[in-house]
Amino acid sequence: MRTIDELDVAGKRVLIRCDFNVPLDGDVITDDGRIRAALPTLTKLREAGARVVVMAHLGRPKGQVNPKYSLAPVAKRLGELLGVEVKLAADVVGDSAKEVVASLTDGDVALLENVRYEPGEESKDEAERQTLAAKYAEFGDIFVSDGFGVVHRKQASVYDVAKLLPNAAGYLVGKEVKVLRTLTETPERPLVVVLGGAKVADKLAVIDNLLKVADTVIVGGGMAYTFLKAQGKEIGKSLLDESNLATCAGYIEQAKEAGKTLLLPVDARVADGMDFDAREVLGEVQEVSVDEIPADKQALDIGPATEALFADAIKGAKTVFWNGPMGVFEIEALSKGTAAVAQALADSEAFSVIGGGDSAAAVRVLGHADDEFGHISTGGGASLEFLEGKVLPGIAVLEEEK
Repeated sequence: MRTIDELDVAGKRVLIRCDFNVPLDGDVITDDGRIRAALPTLTKLREAGARVVVMAHLGRPKGQVNPKYSLAPVAKRLGELLGVEVKLAADVVGDSAKEVVASLTDGDVALLENVRYEPGEESKDEAERQTLAAKYAEFGDIFVSDGFGVVHRKQASVYDVAKLLPNAAGYLVGKEVKVLRTLTETPERPLVVVLGGAKVADKLAVIDNLLKVADTVIVGGGMAYTFLKAQGKEIGKSLLDESNLATCAGYIEQAKEAGKTLLLPVDARVADGMDFDAREVLGEVQEVSVDEIPADKQALDIGPATEALFADAIKGAKTVFWNGPMGVFEIEALSKGTAAVAQALADSEAFSVIGGGDSAAAVRVLGHADDEFGHISTGGGASLEFLEGKVLPGIAVLEEEK
């Protein structure tokens, strides 16, 4: 991939794809981490005299204009962080966008409205995407890809437009790819992988790939109980993916045969269940061994003995990758397992990588600063697909011979 340091951008229009899909409370941004992650690239382009045209999305408006998903709060916050006015177009490729782009002078920044207002952006019809990409390309002399959270998507503003203009990776995409390649190809060992979250199906391909390169794979969160069930344990009303019991049993055996360590919870915090809408635990939270989970209880977090077991494995690592919480971290009574893993990573001397998504949200909710970790990925889905060994369209297009 070319980097922006190899480009002469002075006086040129640089069309850049960022990932500004930030959480909102009304029109207030509650976590501006993704906007901050784009600042090094945007600042470099501005200082080099580029006329910067930013493309981004917010939420899932599904090809319809919906004020709820307007990028107006993003334009405001981006302007505050850059210390300049960010001109927001009222549309994506219409008259307003054309006028705003035409008005730019060297060092100016414009933001097009939510690209997902356009039905062609996410279309499965290649011709429809290409038609929209051609309209995007009219706004730029160069394309820069810096939205790592969307590089696993074959979308008009990520993939198709990159084929129409000279392209390069921004600093964020360049760093993400370098970090994840190091994890899978040349990690400093021991390499410990910590996986959590609710659905075992979401992580099967990651486990399959990382069992080949990791020294220790730790499985927590709701997905762990399918593994425990595969060992013949009673898991009560805990999350279970029956269709993948045999697969999980196979991974346990595969790890044993390869001499790898596969760690599962040894105890859990259980309750009668969860009211996810009300964010409330049903009944009293109890700590029990995984050999003694009552048939009428649901495991909702790892227990203290598991916290110590997982923390000890992390302590001995030189490289750690973590994706997925250990329990329902949004609720204090069920946040202790996730907090213990986050603290173990923060205390570790290993190079730690947090794989975006809920894990990135969790460490911030729990009060950790980004610089306590080696790298916090801005793309949960993209980082997982990279670690599965998949080809990411938004990266592949940057690597093609021009």
